[in-house]
This record gives sequence, C-alpha cells and structure tokens, in this order.
Amino acid sequence: MRDTKKIVFIGLLVALQVILTRFLGIETPIVRVSFGFLPLALAGMLFGPLVGGITGASADILGMLIFPKGAYFPGFTVSTALSGAIYGMFLHKKSKSIVNISIAAISITLFINLGLNTLWLSMLTGKGVYAIITPRIIKNLIELPIRVIVIYTAWKAVGSCLNKNNEKMAV
Repeated sequence: MRDTKKIVFIGLLVALQVILTRFLGIETPIVRVSFGFLPLALAGMLFGPLVGGITGASADILGMLIFPKGAYFPGFTVSTALSGAIYGMFLHKKSKSIVNISIAAISITLFINLGLNTLWLSMLTGKGVYAIITPRIIKNLIELPIRVIVIYTAWKAVGSCLNKNNEKMAV
C-alpha cells in the first residue's frame, strides 16, 4: 500500500513537471524559462537522489513523447536526471534552509544549466559554446535567486505536510 501511494505521488510530480515545462514555460532555441524545477526539487527533497533522478528522466522522456518540440536528444534527459539527483543529495533528510537550497541551485546552475545543457545546445544548433553562453549566463543569473526563493517558499508552504505524508508512505 505504501509503495502505491509513493508511486502515485511521484507520478503526480512527473505530470506537474511536464505541464510546467512544456505548457507554462517560455522557450527559444537556446533559452527556456519555466517552473519545471519545482516538482523535481520536491521529488529530490522528499524521496532522495535516486527517485529525484528517475523523476527527472521520466518527466523529460514523457514530455518529449507526448508533446515533442523537436527531435529527442538524450543529453537533456541526463541533465534533468542529474538535476533531480543533485536536489536529492543536498536536500533529502537535510535542513531545507536557504543555504542548502542555494547550494543545490548553484550546483545545478553551474554544472547542469551552464555546463551540460550549453554543451548539448551547442551540439544541436551547430553554434559554438561562446556564441550561446552569454544569453544563458544572463538567464541563469536572473533565474537563480527566483529558483531559490520559489523552492524555499514552496517548502515552507507545503513541505511539512508533504514530509509527514512521505513518512507515512515510508512506514
């Protein structure tokens, strides 16, 4: 019974991530702005790095299968899975303080968003990394504090309730 509840909740987080990323996001060929990070952060916070990574990969694959916006590229699936795992490593069973959330968000911004995703985009568009990095740096500098505030506020608003339910699911 507890596994069923956990799987259903993770499925809801996957669906929410797909909706926030594919429908409520703003996308150009080199920059995407969305709140799809929030369900991914919650999955990592509640269930740990492995489930956070699986949630990210599942949402990316499902989003591409149902609502494709170009050809599928597995690099972005790896990036999303790593982002979920990073949230889990820094925030699962740890204090959900601004500092911990900031460390997780900065790690994802530097290594995933500006590192891997810029590499993937360079490979897909045929443009050099230096040609696409400037708008990506600007976007991530603006988005980073917003990401931290949104995750922190969401956790304060619903985190304790979700955490209690998560403990019930684990029993």
